Amino acid sequence: MAVLNVTPDSFSGAAPADPIAAGRGLHAQGADIIDIGGESTRPGAAPVPTGEEQARILPVIRALAGGPARISVDTRNAATMAAALDAGATIINDVSGLAHDPAAAGLVAARGCDVVLMHMRGTPQTMASLTQYADVVDEVIAELAARTEAAVAAGIAPGRITIDPGIGFAKTPAQNLALLRGLPRFKAMGFPLLVGVSRKSFIGVYGREPDPLRRTPGSLAAALFALSLGADILRVHDVAETVQAVRVWQALAGCDTEAR
Repeated sequence: MAVLNVTPDSFSGAAPADPIAAGRGLHAQGADIIDIGGESTRPGAAPVPTGEEQARILPVIRALAGGPARISVDTRNAATMAAALDAGATIINDVSGLAHDPAAAGLVAARGCDVVLMHMRGTPQTMASLTQYADVVDEVIAELAARTEAAVAAGIAPGRITIDPGIGFAKTPAQNLALLRGLPRFKAMGFPLLVGVSRKSFIGVYGREPDPLRRTPGSLAAALFALSLGADILRVHDVAETVQAVRVWQALAGCDTEAR
């Protein structure tokens, strides 16, 4: 899953000048899914009005939909989800696990689309203050299980659900390490597992690199570690580099199928 942020304030760098060409380039580099977002969810980011969010992403979705890569929309807002699905997206990727907008779960159920439920506490404005866990793996699993149960109760088919432990969202660097080491327990929940470590702040802490744009080596190390413990989908910024690393890892590990 390639990240395509159409926002002026992403933590990982400015939006591409031509996001449509950038999206096509991401598939050419090996992305199976292109995740398009119009609202930054970095720590401290301000909410974006849904009209502005949609104005940013819908032209890009329409241009890329129907191509060889599946289109995912990274949004917390039901109105934007509906508009993105109408424009050709087939996956909803919600950092709030469908908790932010009361209409989101019903919409996803009615549309019958795939959905990624990520674990997060609070909002981008508050999550940095919500990192108190007695046992981060136990509690994130419990809170994520509550979101999957709510999704199924709303009518979303379990086979449509992918889970994401939310690396970097209401977690300290040490807690992120614990979650990554605990990935087999998330895998045991019975859903496909998405992991997004690309350029995150804990990479900067342990890799001693303050610039997110220079965190590719550490991101690759964390991504391959996640694959080794059961991740099914990697959400990444550096697609070509990740594809090459994954192919070599697969050859070394004797994998029979390609990770996405």
